[in-house]
Amino acid sequence: MSQRQSSAEQRKIGLKPFKIKKYQPKRSSPNSSLPSHSKSLPAKPTTFRKGLWIIGGLAVYSFTAYGVYLYSALNRVSNDPQKLIVPEDVSDRYNKLAKDFDNHVNLHEKLMGLGWLRQSLAKRASGHVLEVSVGTGRNAQYYNLKACKSITMIDQSPEMVEIARKRFNEIHPKYGTCRFVTQSAHDDIPCPSPSGFHTILQTMGLCSIPNPSGLLAHLGSMVNPDEGQILLLEHGRSHYAWLNRVLDSTAPAHADKYGCWWNRDIGRIVEDSGLEVTKIQRYHFGTTWWVELKPKKK
Repeated sequence: MSQRQSSAEQRKIGLKPFKIKKYQPKRSSPNSSLPSHSKSLPAKPTTFRKGLWIIGGLAVYSFTAYGVYLYSALNRVSNDPQKLIVPEDVSDRYNKLAKDFDNHVNLHEKLMGLGWLRQSLAKRASGHVLEVSVGTGRNAQYYNLKACKSITMIDQSPEMVEIARKRFNEIHPKYGTCRFVTQSAHDDIPCPSPSGFHTILQTMGLCSIPNPSGLLAHLGSMVNPDEGQILLLEHGRSHYAWLNRVLDSTAPAHADKYGCWWNRDIGRIVEDSGLEVTKIQRYHFGTTWWVELKPKKK
């Protein structure tokens, strides 16, 4: 019987015709030749490896950034740095540097992530705030003004105070309780509150003033004894002896040109101040110091 006759007869009795399909073997997947138990192996620990790569990359970046900063700074100082006779108080250098100060430090601070550290420190300021060694006002953009009842900014350099004033007013034109004072931080600074300042902030200031331990002790006498805090971001001696030797050998020339003794022992200065340490954290081979202090309870 032919296929056409068979289909006609099936329709007569109510059956649907069907077609015979050719056999087509299934295509095997690339892994089908592997043993069945191999398909259930756990995934490789790629997350852990990525973490190691990230940590390693950050370490290399930090080393390179600080190396570039140190190299460029050393190239700008005198060829005979130890022959210089430099006074301890080099704050007068900032009058000459004020106009171009930001241009000198912008790249270095960006490479070393100091902007992030400044922001993290300044946003913690609250209540009646005093910023010492304000310089050109590089922290102005980071303040949380809603938490600040008043801000007093002081510096010995009148040129830098004027730059800081202009910068702050451009960033915060509607904030009306910020005052700018040209004076030494060793002198008494009037506070709007009789109980003292709630926050005293200083970034990169201990390197340029005489008697830094005495300054910290004086700041401790002006902060609110119950809820006051002193927040510092400073640079000084390293964890490593080889780096300290480099800083020591070039410190006089660097101080003479830039008004900064970058080899000061911040830990010893803080200890000699008599204030209570609540936190110390160090970055960049130990040369950048984050310090939080408060008055000791009597």
